Amino acid sequence: MFVSYPFILFLLILFLIYYLIPKGGQWMLLLVASLVFYGMADIRYPVFLIITSLTVYGAARWMEYYNQERKKYDQSIKSGEVPAPSREEKKAAHRLIAGKKKRVMLLCLFLNLGILAVVKYTNFVLQNLSYIFEKSGNEPFSFMDFIVPLGISFYTFQAVGYLLDVYWEKCGVQKNYFRFLLFLSFFPQLVQGPISRYHDLSETLYKKHDIDGKQIWFGLERILWGYFKKLVIADRVGVAVAALTESPNYYTGVYVLLSMLFYAIQLYADFTGGIDITIGIAQVLGIRMRENFIRPFFSKSIAEYWRRWHISMGTWFKDYVFYPCGISRPVKKVTTFCKKHFGMAVARRSAVYISSVLVWLATGIWHGAEWRFVIWGLLNGVIILLSEECEPLYQKFHRRFPKLTVTVFYRSFQVVRTFFLMSCLRLFDIYGSVRGTLRQFMNLFIRFSQRAVTKEELLGLGLSLADYVILGIGVILMFMVSMSGRRGSVREKISEKPYILRYMVFAGLFVSVILFGTYGQGYDVQQFIYNQF
Repeated sequence: MFVSYPFILFLLILFLIYYLIPKGGQWMLLLVASLVFYGMADIRYPVFLIITSLTVYGAARWMEYYNQERKKYDQSIKSGEVPAPSREEKKAAHRLIAGKKKRVMLLCLFLNLGILAVVKYTNFVLQNLSYIFEKSGNEPFSFMDFIVPLGISFYTFQAVGYLLDVYWEKCGVQKNYFRFLLFLSFFPQLVQGPISRYHDLSETLYKKHDIDGKQIWFGLERILWGYFKKLVIADRVGVAVAALTESPNYYTGVYVLLSMLFYAIQLYADFTGGIDITIGIAQVLGIRMRENFIRPFFSKSIAEYWRRWHISMGTWFKDYVFYPCGISRPVKKVTTFCKKHFGMAVARRSAVYISSVLVWLATGIWHGAEWRFVIWGLLNGVIILLSEECEPLYQKFHRRFPKLTVTVFYRSFQVVRTFFLMSCLRLFDIYGSVRGTLRQFMNLFIRFSQRAVTKEELLGLGLSLADYVILGIGVILMFMVSMSGRRGSVREKISEKPYILRYMVFAGLFVSVILFGTYGQGYDVQQFIYNQF
């Protein structure tokens, strides 16, 4: 939806009206614009969003009521309005209130995660049950025709994060329902995130914003850079990726490596391009959103990669799945059992292992209702845990060869190794099935040198020589911007240059998008890859 003429027109009108109306109505305009944007995708989608917002808003207010009841009870004791209870009586009163509060939280949590599970995963469950029934000689199940609202995973996780933060009293309750609805529905983040936290986004979402020329210009530059990455790089290389994956029996061996490289470029340019557009739109509106990527392809391990890639998703799972799971009653029982029978070292690992496996299982399922995503998620977790277990060996190696491990050569090896491992895991995404992925992975070793990569073969992937030149220049430009960003904001550096140079950069980027963007027949732009999640 971001790459269409109607959306660009929608943005221009919004930007103009936003700074013309009274500042007190800016957040209300954003709410109307967000609901219109969501309704344009499908008139039925806002129904799901409103159900989620109403239930979470109501549950949060209800939990706040119990918080106030506890405070009033404690205050009445402190002021002497009621006779001082015994310590056990006070604890019992607190437990009673906490129990009511917890039931409200769990009911709302199960309702909203249940909606997400039903619309996204019912057919996955039915598909597997049908397979079992067919093998048993019974009739298979018929599939259900569910609507899967745009961005339901993103806004559900955002709502759950707010619900749990209120439950843990980490953030205050938003008493205005329509403001809370804006928090969930803010249109730039609906398509593919980031998954915002209430205490972060609310700092600037509801404020009155004056015209700030520098921030508006920075936002427009960020939007244009996102369009460049999406239209000039991602959609162009996507043509070659499609050709490689549509004929896996022909493009095998070394071409699997080529598909891994091309898909890495496509995914990075597509996803980061979409996030650039999102953050840029918010910046034009005076709203601050957190970064979702920090040069992930420079990571030296998979754990570091996931701290740099889709940061909002990773921190969400860490804060709302990993930590709560690690201190949950069932995991504590396992830890106690392991401590008693196997020692403290195993006990500590057991909590981390269980929490990590659950996080990565959930991460895989979040990405899609298919076994390939489940296996992809678990493999990420297994590799990270194996790396953790091998940490003493790494440290021993570093102590044995201290001069080697600080060299550019060794650090480059770590980066290339991580990139290759992540690219191997992305084969599940590239080839679309577990069987196809395993076959192509084996072909990397069995049929690697079967056919060389020639000019004729590359031109047979749907890209011309000019396309490869444009793609190469685009990738080099992305690399240069990424490297420059390590020493501060690139836009800040450009803003310090003479006006003529600044406008030349902007104009050059704009012309490049217009002339070299891959639009397809009838402006048939590919949707963002993360839309499907």
